[in-house]
Amino acid sequence: METVEANPKLKEMLAQVAAMHKHLCPRQVLGVRMGLYAAELLGFETPQKDKRMLAFVESDGCFADGVAVATGCTLGHRTMRLVDYGKVAVTVVDSKTGHAIRLAPEAGVRKRAAEVTPHAPNRWTGQLEGYQKIVSEELISVEKVQLTLDVQAIVGKPGIRVNCAQCGEEILNQREVIQDGQTLCISCAGESYWRGAV
Repeated sequence: METVEANPKLKEMLAQVAAMHKHLCPRQVLGVRMGLYAAELLGFETPQKDKRMLAFVESDGCFADGVAVATGCTLGHRTMRLVDYGKVAVTVVDSKTGHAIRLAPEAGVRKRAAEVTPHAPNRWTGQLEGYQKIVSEELISVEKVQLTLDVQAIVGKPGIRVNCAQCGEEILNQREVIQDGQTLCISCAGESYWRGAV
């Protein structure tokens, strides 16, 4: 059975994510474990040094930070995207080959964690310790998937900048929209997550 003590890379990455949050929690462990497992299955060294691996996390918070520490995929490097489905799941993509896998906790993993940590003082601690001990194949479900998004469009071309014809704000990374012959930002084109206060 895999344990933190038997895997120094896992132990090191858990220490990194714990330092970010001032504590370690079960979702951080799942994020690190899924990130490491995805990289292993796709043949990547972790954390990545280039921008070939992309991660689509399905929830924010500590889980996403665990994935980031394990994979090297971050919002700042434009290699992590939040697709907020409220799930502890991640899809990892090889941006050169297009190969993609989606990882999520196996059904019943909380019960399995309790079984491998019978002396844990509570469920939370049992999950925290159990998720570190359960072998990847029993902890994480993996599914080969195909993105419905164009990876190259997501990556874009860094350094390309245009200004919105309506609001005048700069648009980076080919995120502009051409509407009625005008170059617009997504907000001015009608897909805004915000509106001016009244």
